[in-house]
Amino acid sequence: MKLTRNGIKEREAWKKAGIDLPGYDVEAVTEKAKKEPGWVHFGIGNIFRVFIGGIADGLLEEGGLDRGITCVETFDYDVVDKIYDPYDNLGLNVILHGDGTREYKVLGALAEAVKAQSSDAEQWNRLKEIFAAKSLQLVSFTITEKGYALRKADIKNGPDKATGAMAVLVAMLNERYKAGKYPIALVSMDNCSQNGAKLRESVLTMTEEWHKAGFVDDGFVDYVTD
Repeated sequence: MKLTRNGIKEREAWKKAGIDLPGYDVEAVTEKAKKEPGWVHFGIGNIFRVFIGGIADGLLEEGGLDRGITCVETFDYDVVDKIYDPYDNLGLNVILHGDGTREYKVLGALAEAVKAQSSDAEQWNRLKEIFAAKSLQLVSFTITEKGYALRKADIKNGPDKATGAMAVLVAMLNERYKAGKYPIALVSMDNCSQNGAKLRESVLTMTEEWHKAGFVDDGFVDYVTD
């Protein structure tokens, strides 16, 4: 038994071990997300995988979602290399109930893991493709409260050398603006007071600073503030 897309095809072995497998076609929802991304999430650690990934898994089971989540890491790139890639982005959800029993389920809702690393041309260009996709509707965040802080170097260096989560986000919003000014929803899922207000303030401030420095045009400011 291996936690890979090929490994979960051995359904009887998993059943024997008491581990539930996805009732949906993991390969199909993965490929649809890659071709037509609909939901991007920043901050792809354990909390995201189990809670938000678990919600998406449930929606896929119910037919309320038809593609997986595109996972974006802006800080710890080892997460992609060591936790996502070796297991084909699959996760194992373990629930310990009050009576001591355990419930095991393989999660197949995480379609793709991308490093938001501007120094890695392949990963950076893939992120641009994702944000330029008309199909994209939602970008959500679990990056902790400090993830919304702005870095002076990001303000100075502009979109092409973005490193912090907010700089990466605004750089990608600029790509979306240039691709067709498509609408998008930005939703903070972080457990902190006024999370939406923090996100909005950081996005608008970075946009304003880049506009002053000539990195983005007037139309982009209008697009972000609308």
